[in-house]
Amino acid sequence: MGLLQEKLSKFRLPQRFMEQGVYPYFREIDSHQDTEVIMDGKKVLMFGSNSYMGLTYDKRIIDAAIKATEKYGTGCAGSRLLNGTLDIHVQLEKELAKFIGKDEALCFSTGFTVNEGVIPQLVGRGDYIICDDRDHASIVDGRRLSFATQLKYKHNDMEALEKELQKCEPDAIKLIVVDSVFSMEGDLANLPEIIRLKKKYNATVYVDEAHGVGVFGKNGRGVCDHFGLTDEVDIIMGTFSKSLASIGGFVAADKDTINWLRHNARSYIFQASSTPAATAAAIEALHILETEPERQERLWEITNYALKRFRECGFEIGETESPIIPLYVRDTDKTFLVTKMAFDEGVFINPVIPPACAPQDTLVRFALMATHTKEQIDFAIDKLLKCFKELDLIK
Repeated sequence: MGLLQEKLSKFRLPQRFMEQGVYPYFREIDSHQDTEVIMDGKKVLMFGSNSYMGLTYDKRIIDAAIKATEKYGTGCAGSRLLNGTLDIHVQLEKELAKFIGKDEALCFSTGFTVNEGVIPQLVGRGDYIICDDRDHASIVDGRRLSFATQLKYKHNDMEALEKELQKCEPDAIKLIVVDSVFSMEGDLANLPEIIRLKKKYNATVYVDEAHGVGVFGKNGRGVCDHFGLTDEVDIIMGTFSKSLASIGGFVAADKDTINWLRHNARSYIFQASSTPAATAAAIEALHILETEPERQERLWEITNYALKRFRECGFEIGETESPIIPLYVRDTDKTFLVTKMAFDEGVFINPVIPPACAPQDTLVRFALMATHTKEQIDFAIDKLLKCFKELDLIK
């Protein structure tokens, strides 16, 4: 056995939880992703999905993906830079730019590779990246690839952000990168204050709208639109794998920024193009967002209902302001155990442990779709209350 294999063979933590029967990852789904899925041969209510609009099994989107596959084939066999640009890629970019409210947009094959490719191409030696300490892993990886000085501030602490800005050279480029909706805790970035500090310190603001698009703002334009700050935010990214029922991501900004990224972002120019099916699906989902505002209204109706019920039942749900509802457990073993217990009761939820959160903040993540019913929510909350009480997590 080589030294590398010897080192890796010592990683046995997953096996420990498997032996206990509470390993919660890579659970197989045997059906389409909806409010109810088939797992292990039984129906389970799905409260672990990012499909906020509930569109992943919409026939219009499926038909659009099939039609694109029949016309263009299953793949593009190359990168966007060379032979992999289709007319529908360009169409989607134009429609996204208009929808988000920026000059232009670029589409990537995944949302993760947007942050991974864009951030290190915006700042380099002598510049600064300032991040919220709960930013998504893709932001973390993106900043790690940059030669800029990297600074972090305590989650949503604007005094801490200002102190980091004060450390920067006044004439240097300062890029503030933040999630609009924090994907585990469900709370929002304090964009009004971030923009105030941007202006005070002559910084640039980059907002990750992965969990904001579809949920916040007019017709789901995101948190930047929700606060009326789209024009003040310099760069906006988002993903297709959540409200847009596909796979991929985009970045939207002014023409000069997009021109630079189009020719320099490595995960754009060296990565194979998004498939025709995924691209067409995202286009159709975007059209649905624009023409069916009732979906977003429905999502907020059930979100407010669920938030009220969780609070009434005594769950600790933190500062969430979104369809992402964290149920704090604050113990890794019990987080896995309550996930298993909930599944046995017919409710799928996601466990969140380090590095996705601090060790003292472990939780299970309860996420809503516009297609959930109040009856499904009531069933799930009643079952979760039972599980939490059995583990003495609620008195």
